[in-house]
Amino acid sequence: MTHFIDRRLNPKGKSLANRQRFLRRARAQIREAVQKSLKDAAVADIQKDRKIRISTKGTKEPRFRLDPRSGGEHDFVLPGNKEFMPGDEIKKPKSADGGQSGKQAADYAEAEDDFEFTMTQEEILDIFFEDLELPNLVRTTLTETPSKTWKRAGITTAGSPTQINLIRTMRNSFGRRLALQRPRLTDVEALQAQLDALETQAPQTEDTRAKIGALKTELAKLEAKRQWVAFVDPIDIRFNAFAEQPVPASRAVMFCLMDVSGSMGEREKDLAKRFYMLLHLFLKRRYDRVDIVFIRHTHDAQEVDEQEFFYSRLSGGTIVSTALEKMLEIQRERYATADWNIYAAQASDGYTQSGDARRCVEMLNDDIMPLCQYYAYIEILDEREMEVFASEDSGAELWRAYRTVAAGWQNFATKRISKPGDIFPVFRELFRKTESAA
Repeated sequence: MTHFIDRRLNPKGKSLANRQRFLRRARAQIREAVQKSLKDAAVADIQKDRKIRISTKGTKEPRFRLDPRSGGEHDFVLPGNKEFMPGDEIKKPKSADGGQSGKQAADYAEAEDDFEFTMTQEEILDIFFEDLELPNLVRTTLTETPSKTWKRAGITTAGSPTQINLIRTMRNSFGRRLALQRPRLTDVEALQAQLDALETQAPQTEDTRAKIGALKTELAKLEAKRQWVAFVDPIDIRFNAFAEQPVPASRAVMFCLMDVSGSMGEREKDLAKRFYMLLHLFLKRRYDRVDIVFIRHTHDAQEVDEQEFFYSRLSGGTIVSTALEKMLEIQRERYATADWNIYAAQASDGYTQSGDARRCVEMLNDDIMPLCQYYAYIEILDEREMEVFASEDSGAELWRAYRTVAAGWQNFATKRISKPGDIFPVFRELFRKTESAA
């Protein structure tokens, strides 16, 4: 009795390559749905479970099947039928209004609703932050922030066809064939040559015919054993294994500079705090040991803790350069450039004391930008100002001054936001993973 052993890694009717493409397509749909869902949401809502809706078209895995129309027409009656006979044709249902055009409720048409499911806050954060990173992060010393990469981790018996290890596979195949004494091809060819030589002899004696019969029997045994002991069996196949391992990565510090002066109304402060909440969440989730320094300023700058930074109601005059001075002071005391990657994110409404913008430009060009891996300036405007300052070359005094800095430094970015819906797109644009880093 013949026994068939199914050692296929993929179930019947499935394809590993098709499944991988399906998963990539479904993940892309989920990522798009998550970003659309969060577009106008509050930053605090990003940490809540959310219902996500995607089209059912993308949830079905592709597969090959026979076309039912290729075998001709088939007449059949489904179980439970009390109305139709074989050969009857089902009439097209009429619309409720007698065929008139226009939007009406569909009484007969059937369709699948979009697939809706709930994603946990962990899954949402993984999707939202997966293609973001701190720009220009480089290794400086061996006191690292833990980072992970894929490393070779030996050999495994399961894996993707692209990761097959040919040397180990053929070594296993050779050992199995040797242990099971699989006939060599040269032995089979030698017997076949002897058989051909005897069959061409004339006249053939009884002894010759007996030898021919014995050779045919032996040749059949060798061929049967060669088929039974395969050249390469699925149990021989080995794959290269990979595992995540920590690799050295530099320590980083992010300076968060926020204007809380009197020119910043409650609306502007709320938008700035939302941006910094998202930045804080991103850094804490993606990097285990990144330091965050919170600096708020009016006419004077202070380093504060997280609670005071986000919830204090302090107000006053406006001198932006004091925040830059405080940042430099803290950097020189605690964060040497030989050991740390320096980042900064500044939020302001663009208004400062007369002449202070020039002082800010001098400090940025001479002292801060040579130390920084990346500096992001976010200007908070109202929607009317956003329309007035449609061009990037126009704006408040601080914006125009910072544009001159951006022209001279590739790692200096300037963006504007005027409503909560701008926060997520601007954040993703500022911290999008570059191709070189990816």
